[in-house]
Amino acid sequence: MIAGTGQHLIWFDRFDGVDLACVGGKSAGLGQMAGAGLPVPPGFAITSHVYRAARDSAGTAEVIRSLLGGLDPEDTADVSRRALAVRELIRAWPIPAGTEADIRGAYRMLSQRSGRNRVAVAVRSSATTEDSPEASFAGEYDTYLWIRGADRVLDAVRRCWASLFTDRAISYRIRMGCSHLDVEMCVAVQKMVKPRSAGVAFTLDPGNGDRSVVAIDSAWGFGEGVVSGEVTPDNFLVDKVMSIITRRRISTKRHAYMLSDDGRVRPVELAADQATAPSLTDTEILAVARLARAAEKHYGCPQDVEWAVDAELPEGQNVVLLQTRPETVWSKKKVTISTGLDPMASIIATLTSPLHARKPGSPASPQSDEG
Repeated sequence: MIAGTGQHLIWFDRFDGVDLACVGGKSAGLGQMAGAGLPVPPGFAITSHVYRAARDSAGTAEVIRSLLGGLDPEDTADVSRRALAVRELIRAWPIPAGTEADIRGAYRMLSQRSGRNRVAVAVRSSATTEDSPEASFAGEYDTYLWIRGADRVLDAVRRCWASLFTDRAISYRIRMGCSHLDVEMCVAVQKMVKPRSAGVAFTLDPGNGDRSVVAIDSAWGFGEGVVSGEVTPDNFLVDKVMSIITRRRISTKRHAYMLSDDGRVRPVELAADQATAPSLTDTEILAVARLARAAEKHYGCPQDVEWAVDAELPEGQNVVLLQTRPETVWSKKKVTISTGLDPMASIIATLTSPLHARKPGSPASPQSDEG
């Protein structure tokens, strides 16, 4: 089934006709972006059918029901004890042999497609309940970064499944009257981006709601310094009609978070010339703006886009989109549109609600992922 047409494994660029209920919100979003021709890092979804098949094959559904039956969500010690027991059960689930072979084959194909022997991937939870009351948990399930090798991918898949049963998730479902066995998990396996620069783009000016421009925030490396407030990003404004940069502010960026040789993301002090240099070339600024506009056109509303310049891709193909979602502040307001060409207009507000809120860490450590 590694062709991507079965119920178990689906490549992001082959989501046409797929029942999105079996892939969850995160995988569905990646598939829709890839289907729209937007440059998304390649990968595939391991659907909720695999989760269900592994659970049924292990024969643990009734065990889980029994472990969590009659649980008092206020008894935090008991919740923690039982939740841990459930997660340990799930981490031991055997994946059906045919499906395991498909996952190994897909990882091998992804490595070949990426020009790597064992490509580093992100293994991301994509719960199939993200549009239900369980949506409050979008972003609370586990993601594992910088995973290399099929064995570690399979282990991370099981850990993503197990994250359905954290203490908090279990207590929430009890309070909401939701069945623990109704929730299922798809898992997205996606090539990791090694960003030279990263940031967000809004297809309007977040300072005043002007829809005639694309506003871009950018910093060197992973942008973790921007998220934490340690680094002020560069800001650019691009006129949508003229495709010209109408405003720019280059900040002093004294350090950046970079991938080290041991596979961890660490802060690195930048040389003085790089600290004061633009984190994007003009060509890259216009490429980010063009892709953000393409996302806006596809989805039919202003977008809040997460992007990166992948250091492992050739120039001209190195700007990739990581995620896009509707902009929710200005798009609901009536605003006055200007030409965006006034050189005395105020600069764009610095990044306040980034999409890139993950904290890259060691390959073995789960990270919270936004929904």
